[in-house]
Parts: sequence; C-alpha cells; structure tokens
Amino acid sequence: MSRRVKATAPGRLELHESDDLAPGPGQVALRVSCCGVCGSDLHWFHGNGPAPAVCPGHEMCGEIESLGDGVEGLHSGQRVAVEPLLRCGACAACLRGDYHLCPRLGLLGITAEGGMADRVLAPAECLYALPDSVDDSLGALVEPTAVCVHAARLGGIGEDSNVLVLGAGSIGLLSVVAARQLGARHVAVSARYPAQKELALALGCDEVIDPTRVTSSTVKPDVVIETVGGSADTLADSVEAVAPGGRIIMVGVFDHSPAFNPMTALMKEVTITAAMVYNRPGDRSDFDVAIGLLDERSSDMSALVTHTFPLEQAQAAFECASDKSSGSVKVQLAP
Repeated sequence: MSRRVKATAPGRLELHESDDLAPGPGQVALRVSCCGVCGSDLHWFHGNGPAPAVCPGHEMCGEIESLGDGVEGLHSGQRVAVEPLLRCGACAACLRGDYHLCPRLGLLGITAEGGMADRVLAPAECLYALPDSVDDSLGALVEPTAVCVHAARLGGIGEDSNVLVLGAGSIGLLSVVAARQLGARHVAVSARYPAQKELALALGCDEVIDPTRVTSSTVKPDVVIETVGGSADTLADSVEAVAPGGRIIMVGVFDHSPAFNPMTALMKEVTITAAMVYNRPGDRSDFDVAIGLLDERSSDMSALVTHTFPLEQAQAAFECASDKSSGSVKVQLAP
C-alpha cells in the first residue's frame, strides 16, 4: 500500500491509501524522494480550473525500486529525476524532439498518477540519472528549471542579451539563472517581496525592479520573460517594456484572456512566443541542460527551496505555497 494525495474539493487535499501496481513493460516503479508544488497546481487548488482526478505532482525525483519488462540502462537504487510528459514517441512532433507537442500528450500528476505519493510509475524514457551533487530537493527542481531553460532558449538569449524577467516566484528566479547561464549581459527581475529580492540578487540578477515600475525604465530589454500569469497585467507590461524588435516569452499560466496594446506590439514589431514545458531541440534536451545547471550551481540553488513538508501535511504545503508573504518560493513535499 502507498499513500497518495488527492484533491477532494477546491482548496482541499486529503491523503488516501491505495494498492501498489507493478511496473508494466517499459515502466519503472519509483520510491518518491521529493515532489514540488508548482504554480500551476495552485491554479486548480484555488478553483481556477478542474482539479486532477489523479494524485497530483509533476516536479519529482526518486529512487528506482523495480523495473518493468524491456527496461535497460537503469538499475534498482538509482536516483533519477522524472520528465513527466507522456507521449506516443511515434508522431512527427515526437520524432523531431518536440514531444511536448504530441497530440496524445499526457502528464504525470494531471492525466496519470503523480508524485505527491510514496510511490509512482513512470516510463523509463522519462527518467534522467542525477549526479551525487544534486540532492533530492534539487532533483525535484529539475522539472521547473527545464521549463526556464526552454523559455530562455526560445528567447534566443545570448551574450549580448538584455533580459527582463517579470515575476520572482520559483519560475521567475529560475529564469534569471537560465538567462545568466546562457550568457545574458544584463538580467533584471521584478519582485514584490523581500525574500524574492534577496534571492534574485544572490542568484546573479543585476537589478531588481518594483513591479509597478517595469514600464517606466528607459532601459528597454530585448527579451522579456513573463512568468506571472494568473490575473496579472504582465503581458501588457511586457509589450510596453520590451525594446523595438524584441521578444516576449510567455511562461505564466493566465486564468483569463490577458489584454495588451496590439498597436504598440505592431509598431515595435514585437515577437510573442508561448513557452510550454520542455523538449529536445538538439543533442541535449532541456532536462539535460537543467541537470547540468543544477549540478554546476548546487551550492546556491538550494536556497530556492524555502519550505519542505511531509506528505501528510500536503494541505499546509499548498497553503504555504499560496501565501508569498510567508517567504515561500519553492515548497516541496518529502514523503
């Protein structure tokens, strides 16, 4: 028997027990070590969208417990991060490395049982070995870090880039790290809370901006990474703030149709690109790059994990993650 978190109503989580299933062909059974609470999880927690009918949690790492038939290159006891995208592997998108656009796409924690549990089944192809320097809390940061690597790559960030990140939650702060890793010349971030400001500067941000002043700066970034979403006006702010000919990468999950000035976007000839999760655009997947980044910066990245709760306190973990005045950035569950 394993314990699994279930969403029983908006804003309400409970712990249930269920039978363990043996891994099928191509699957691996993992003992979950750590699982993060994602901002997208908070959307359904607050009733802004349907809650998953399955156990939530897609930011996870764990230790291999058993292997299904046909699994090679992995072994029991191995520590791995989980890329939670379930794909067919045979369509045109999958074959070119854009498996995040697979028409049959599923997601652990949304369409299949996720990682807020003692144990989870995952396809072997979705597992990435973790180096010893990347501990369990960092292992569960691989998934959100890959989101930010993907966004930074789509933004074409390089050595001459002047980058503005809107929002200093975990995705915003990890976007700062990803932009810096790709060589950005200057990285600024908008941050509302003191803990966010301190972390942004510690992680290599050059400038922290009040969210109400992002459109008034005379320095126009050529890349804006929007990470706030929700009901914020940050897409409009992005269009106003970006330099002519610049790029806006939209990462935040909006719960409405955000307004912006299309004439301003037209006159500036702005490119707006939506960034959804991660893929394999070349020899190295976004997950590969994310693990390398966390390996290189393991000494300072752990500060992003501000709160850790046991599985039986999932309700408190979500409430903590929802209250940024608590100083929470990344909240995790450790079964």
